[in-house]
Amino acid sequence: MTPFADRLTDAVLALRAPACVGLDPHLDRLPAPLMAGAGGREALAAAARTFCLGVIDVITGVVPSVKPQVAFFEALGAPGVAALEDVVHAARDAGLVVVLDAKRGDIGSTARAYVQGTLAADGPLGADSVTLSPYLGTESLAPFLGATDEGAGVFVLVRTSNPGAAAWQHGADATDGIAGQVADWITASNTTRLGAHRFGPVGAVIGATLPKEAPLWRARMPHAWFLVPGYGAQGASATDCRGHAREDGLGALVVSARGVLYPSAGRAGDDWKDGVLARAGAFAEDLRRNLLG
Repeated sequence: MTPFADRLTDAVLALRAPACVGLDPHLDRLPAPLMAGAGGREALAAAARTFCLGVIDVITGVVPSVKPQVAFFEALGAPGVAALEDVVHAARDAGLVVVLDAKRGDIGSTARAYVQGTLAADGPLGADSVTLSPYLGTESLAPFLGATDEGAGVFVLVRTSNPGAAAWQHGADATDGIAGQVADWITASNTTRLGAHRFGPVGAVIGATLPKEAPLWRARMPHAWFLVPGYGAQGASATDCRGHAREDGLGALVVSARGVLYPSAGRAGDDWKDGVLARAGAFAEDLRRNLLG
């Protein structure tokens, strides 16, 4: 199988848009027609499934990647998990690169089970990549690193932009502390796994709202794709993401969820797909102009 980093880079270059749409089916914001009469987990999961499949339908060919947020599906129990499977399979069938936002992190047989559940080709999801929490140390990441040798990718939490993150992620220096140690592990892990575009399969999550830190992390992880949440609804702009990318504009996969999925106020009506398409197009064009030139 083509290495993950090459698949992602080729997909971004094909559309000239380093954009990823987060699939976050907030039940209180789904289009009114989908929620009419919806009650109980089965009906709510069906509404989330229909919404996400509709999003996939209209953004295919506009952006190269989607990021399903597992929590919104798991909150609906078994019907929600079944809906997640359908959404991931539909996205992959459409040619979209799937980043499963699960933030897994455990050791031993539990970690191996997480690999099977998220990335394995014969598993229930078979996503292209998954987000990981590294707090338990390198042994929690090792099983996923093995999966990258089979063509999968991972994005490890390094520097998130939530207000309380800095206290644990770094010390007095931005690239010191736990975050710096994780970054060095990512760099070492990619060294022998570089693809045609000089990226490895181990990526890093670096928040878009950290534009001053981003160049430091890029220098420390030159061969890692960055997953960059925080564009739009969380306050970051495309120009804030320039430091996350390499000089050629590649390397920053910028995420927008609410800013693409939902109108600024209220619920959408029957024309909700038109709104998603328009917002996804504007998102992609903004990144195209400001990152790739």
